[in-house]
Amino acid sequence: MSSKPILTLEDAKRVAAAADAEALANGWKVSIVIVDDGGHMLYMQRSHDTRFGSVETAIAKAHMAAALHTPTKASEDAVLSGRLIHLALPGVIPAEGGVPLLRDGIVVGGLGISGVRSIQDGQIAAAGVAAL
Repeated sequence: MSSKPILTLEDAKRVAAAADAEALANGWKVSIVIVDDGGHMLYMQRSHDTRFGSVETAIAKAHMAAALHTPTKASEDAVLSGRLIHLALPGVIPAEGGVPLLRDGIVVGGLGISGVRSIQDGQIAAAGVAAL
């Protein structure tokens, strides 16, 4: 039987805290979602005055990043370059802000950020990943 690293709740809180610090430093109000490697939510937070629609978008970004082992920016870039098939793929969110969470090169979960422009969501996500 092989073994693999897992994303703990403590890990998720650390990632979320770093992402939240980046958002706060820039005055951005966002939703932050972290899922495990099966796409199940471990952690979610939303700034009190963030649009509630950002929650579902952050969930979808985190889920896609974990399921496909790729950042959501890859689909955004593909769509912007004319590869519109990405718009028809199930569960694909073609907007930056979703990133896989890795430990020792193994995907252990996904992080999704939503609430500001997609490039800003990506900046916040990068800060969260750096904490892992």
